[in-house]
Parts: sequence; structure tokens; C-alpha cells
Amino acid sequence: MSNSLKDKILNIWVNVCRLLLAVTFIFSGFVKAVDPIGSVYKISDYLEAFGWNIFPNYIIIVFAVILSSFEFFLGINLLFAIRRKITTGLIMLFMLFMTPLTLYLAIANPVSDCGCFGDAVKLTNWETFWKNIILLVFAVSVLIWNQKMFRIMTWRVQWIVSIYSLVFIVGISVYCLNHLPIFDFRPYKIGTNIKEAMSIPEGAELTEYETTFILEKNGEKKEFSLDNYPNNTTWKFVDSKTKVVKQGYEPPIQNFSISLLPDEYDITEEILDDTTYTFLMIMPSIEKASDENIDRINDIYDYCLDNGYKFYCLTASSDKMITYWKEYMGAEYDFGITDETTLKTIVRSNPGMILIKDGTIINKWHHKQLPTDEELSGRLENIELGQAKSNDYPITVLYIILLYIVPLAIIIGIEAIWLKANNIKTFE
Repeated sequence: MSNSLKDKILNIWVNVCRLLLAVTFIFSGFVKAVDPIGSVYKISDYLEAFGWNIFPNYIIIVFAVILSSFEFFLGINLLFAIRRKITTGLIMLFMLFMTPLTLYLAIANPVSDCGCFGDAVKLTNWETFWKNIILLVFAVSVLIWNQKMFRIMTWRVQWIVSIYSLVFIVGISVYCLNHLPIFDFRPYKIGTNIKEAMSIPEGAELTEYETTFILEKNGEKKEFSLDNYPNNTTWKFVDSKTKVVKQGYEPPIQNFSISLLPDEYDITEEILDDTTYTFLMIMPSIEKASDENIDRINDIYDYCLDNGYKFYCLTASSDKMITYWKEYMGAEYDFGITDETTLKTIVRSNPGMILIKDGTIINKWHHKQLPTDEELSGRLENIELGQAKSNDYPITVLYIILLYIVPLAIIIGIEAIWLKANNIKTFE
């Protein structure tokens, strides 16, 4: 094989590696940026699993924004071959850190879903590890032969592209911290019928699990299954482990239930079968809930009373905290108990709110964007707020692309005109 052919093959290989790495980093950073609260929950899960849950929430939020911005920034720099040595070096360091970490996570399995692509793409810990092995090979290639990555813009404009990309992705994160995510990858998106999403198709094979129990007697620990679980009461329970024996169909929604206080009466079916409107205020943790828009929440409750709609607050907090909220916030609405993880999945706001009818999610709001009196000017049957929203994701994608590309195109265009007017070669 001639040297020129080898060089061409190497050029192709390096730039294919560069493109795949760039797309992966950009996608990973972006899907985290549009759902920063989801990243906060995932990071908190890891910290709790490792026994490091000592950090205040704002520190975790800042770290989540930095992580998504760093990944997006590196991906853009690699895509445009900006600061090739520094960029490929940072990507290599990132992969050298993440690959052994994901190997440990695959073996120990402290959290089942890695969260590397947010809720957009679900990967097991082992899938994440093998994905990182492939990316590590790509990272080594672009690091060694970074000079073979072709550039599509001059050094004069590269720093502007880098800074704009960083400002762009941080701006996306800040916006989504104060609003709901602009893309909802979770099973409770608007338009979802909760009851249908909980159902299992006829004939579908279910996932099979095996649970083992760790018991202790006289200082000796031993594992038992359900089949040989001892009746001897001298054995004391220590821990239990559940693993998947055979993967089967799992409905998108599995743990949605509402137990109405004070008697913890299950009203799940009643709510999902109701043909009228129901407002559900979502408050996973009263201890961490914002009270800045409590008056607006109370106004919506009054609107429900006036129009005959149901209104419930769903939480996972204790009776003590519920009593506190009622006394100090003037809450007169009923409370229901729902799993905390489920509540965090339904809406990325504490508190947040959803509107359902016939078991279908009609609308959802961040507590900073709750419907106003003007929007609730009539009965829901007759106003826009009570109508099912259509999926406008393609338009949102177009807006995001234009928001990023148009300013960059203008910058590059101005630079090209300036270079031509001054008789300067493009990559001089």
C-alpha cells in the first residue's frame, strides 16, 4: 500500500472518529442542558449510593450545568477543529476518567441507569462502559493525529465560536431551570394517557426477577431465596437483592398511584377514569418546595372550586410536613401520597402542576409559569388552556438550530467578506 493511500485512509479515519466523538459529546451535553433538574436528580442518586450526599442542592445544580456545558463545548470545538491539541487532550482526559468509572458502575451497579444521555436514551451501566471503550479508541486516534483534522473556519473566528457555544448552552440550562424542559423525554409528556402507558399488551412476556435475602445468625451471614427462606426466627434480616433473570416488556409508566389522606384511600382509578378535568399539584418534597407562587396556586384551587374541577396536591413528604404546609401556606386542598421518584419524573418543578382529563395529560406547568386569571377566564371546556396541546417538537428543534446556526453563519460570513476585501487567504 502506497504512503499516499495510507495517509488518505488515516485522514478519513481520524475525521470519522472526530465526527462521531463530536456528535456524541454535543448530544450528551445538550440533552443534559435541556433537563438540568433531571441531571441534578441523577447526580444526587449517585452521591447517595456512594454515601456522599453532603452537598447542598445549589452545588449539585451548578455542577450539573458545568458538566453539560463542558461536554457540549468540547463537542463543538472538536466538530469545528478549534484548538485541536487542547480539545483532543481534554477529551482524552475526560474519557480516561469516565471509562474506569463506568466499569466500576457496571460491576457495582449502584444506580441502574447511567444517565449519560439524560432521559433521551436509556443505557445500562454495561452498555455505557462498552460505549466508552469505543469512544476511548476514537479519543486516542484524534489525540495522536489531531493535525489531520481539517478545519472549516480560521483561527480568527474560532474563539468567537467557542465563546458563543458556551454562552448558548449555559443559556439553555438557565432557561430550563426556570421553565420546564424544552424537550420532554420522560413517559409523562403532554398528550400521554397514563392508564394506557401503564397497561401491558395482551400476550406480552413480563420481566422476571429473582430476589435473594441476606440473613444473619450468630455473626454468620447467609443468602436465601424465597424457596429456602428459613422459618427459624433466630435468623435476622440484613438486606435483600433483586436482579433481572429474564428481560420482558415493561410499561413506560409503572409506579403511578395516589393514596388520598388521611385514610390513604387509593383514588388512582377514580382520577384516571374521570371524564372531567383534574389539577394535580406535584410537590415531591415539601422541605425543598418553593413557596414564591403559593398565592397563584391557591387562586387556581379557588378556580377549581368555582367550576367543579378536582384539585389534589401529590407529595411524598411526611404528615408533619403536610401539616406544616397547610398551616403556613393556607392550603385547603386535599393531599395524596405518591412515590417521590414518580413525582420527580412527572414534572421538573417543586412544586409543579399538571392538568389531566380522561387520564390524559393536557398541560403541565413550572411553578413560575402557572396559568393566570386571564388564561383561566372561563370553563376549561371552552378555553384554549383546556384543550390538548399538539406536539410541536419539530418546530422547537428548528428554532434551536436557527438560534445556534444563524448567529454563527453571520459571524463566519462577515469574516469571509473581510478576508476577501483584505486579500487574505482563508487559512493563512
